[in-house]
Amino acid sequence: MENPFPDVTKETVQDKGQLIYYYNYTEEEDAKRRKTTTKGGGQKHNWMISIDRISHLPDEILVSILSLLSLKEAAITSILSKRWQHLWASTDTLDFDSKLDVGNNICCFRRLTPELRHKKSRRYVDWVSRVMEQHQGPNMKRLRACFYLDRCFTTSIDRWIQIAMTKGVEILELEFFLADGVIDKGHYAFPYKVLGLEKGPNCFGHNIIGFKSLKVVNFKHVDVAEEILEYLLSNCPGLEQLTVYASSNLANLRVVGSSSAALKYLAIKHCCRLESIQIREAANLVSFIYHGGSVSLLLSDVPLLTEVSIEEVYWGVDSIRVVLPQLSCCILSQLEILMLDITPMTLDDDGFSPLQNHAFPILANLKQLELIVEADYCWSLHHLSSFMMVSPYLQRLVLKMNFVTWRRPKVKTAAKCPHPYLRVVEIVGYRGRACAAKHVMYLMKNAVSLEKIVIDPVLNHSTDKRVEEVKEEVFAKYHAMQHIKNKVPSTIEFVCI
Repeated sequence: MENPFPDVTKETVQDKGQLIYYYNYTEEEDAKRRKTTTKGGGQKHNWMISIDRISHLPDEILVSILSLLSLKEAAITSILSKRWQHLWASTDTLDFDSKLDVGNNICCFRRLTPELRHKKSRRYVDWVSRVMEQHQGPNMKRLRACFYLDRCFTTSIDRWIQIAMTKGVEILELEFFLADGVIDKGHYAFPYKVLGLEKGPNCFGHNIIGFKSLKVVNFKHVDVAEEILEYLLSNCPGLEQLTVYASSNLANLRVVGSSSAALKYLAIKHCCRLESIQIREAANLVSFIYHGGSVSLLLSDVPLLTEVSIEEVYWGVDSIRVVLPQLSCCILSQLEILMLDITPMTLDDDGFSPLQNHAFPILANLKQLELIVEADYCWSLHHLSSFMMVSPYLQRLVLKMNFVTWRRPKVKTAAKCPHPYLRVVEIVGYRGRACAAKHVMYLMKNAVSLEKIVIDPVLNHSTDKRVEEVKEEVFAKYHAMQHIKNKVPSTIEFVCI
């Protein structure tokens, strides 16, 4: 078998070999393994007989052990002995992790010349293709490809998917990046022919291979049409988790009835041409996430839905007035975790009045609330108090703060709203500004059972941040320690990250 990792030598495996051959012996076994010899000078020497017991384990156990290692670590074991030479090729977990999402690797890659980027992408594709073609296991639990790949590599990616289908893949993750950052240009398009939705000599056909074993699907920067998603939902009886990120040709999504019988988690993010989402009679749906532009959203007959996250952009309006009506009274009353972006997309501060209590129903089961707020918006505290009023059993509140420099009116004072159950408050993106401190003080005064306050100045965890942003974070931490900490009662734990 060709070595898919030509850069791996015998020297590089030394430490791995010690790990693989390590075995726990009893004292009796250890005594049997020791022998004593006498050299010419009469000096006695103890030496050990190395017994390789792990290699005598059944293949199934060894393969399961290798599946716990990274793909490269598993392949390294092939040079330990003939017994191990081909075992790695039967591992059921193929995670081709390029570590692009670690540190600032993405930023460094984007700074390369187009020629060098393409060369590195081609090297990655060749690596994946070699391993996929050499895979000997009858089943495949997981296939994950993660790199800067676009439609130039369509033929190779199609082949990966075909192999994964023949082996009954359970987790399919295609996480691609685009070097120029444009979200609707050059995407790899998930092929109709792989699913048998296209006629012709190159059609593989769903009668030959299929995704019957699929449980998790994660597409990032993959163009996937609604027909393909509907096919997966209808023909994958075990599909529990579906995530689509930055698909540029998805226009309408329907998740209806028996086609989504097993679906528990649905996430749709930043699909620039999406117009509508319809979810009906999804009996097992637990979590729904939508982040993106304004869409027509219909949710009904989802009895187990307890977690919803919506970050929806509505330009020229106070977004909270549009988002909340999209969630029916029944759905709002059953939620336990709610995450909303309520930043107003308008320059007119005085054009809106504060929300009235009847704007949405009581959130009777809500335990955790996360709000993305514009901390210097004049009605920000009023919005916050309205949520507290209609969430009587809220226990944890997270405020993610944004700030807009053009805001002139001061944040208006909100009426008192004593809350008996709120115990933990977390402020993310805190800044050393009066409006931010005002939010913290309001919560301390009204959360009568408050036990803990967490101040986290970091909103953006990117490693490629501007120097000014880093300085703001440092000053924000200093401001919180100097101006907030001394106002927190001793009965409340104060944490500044």
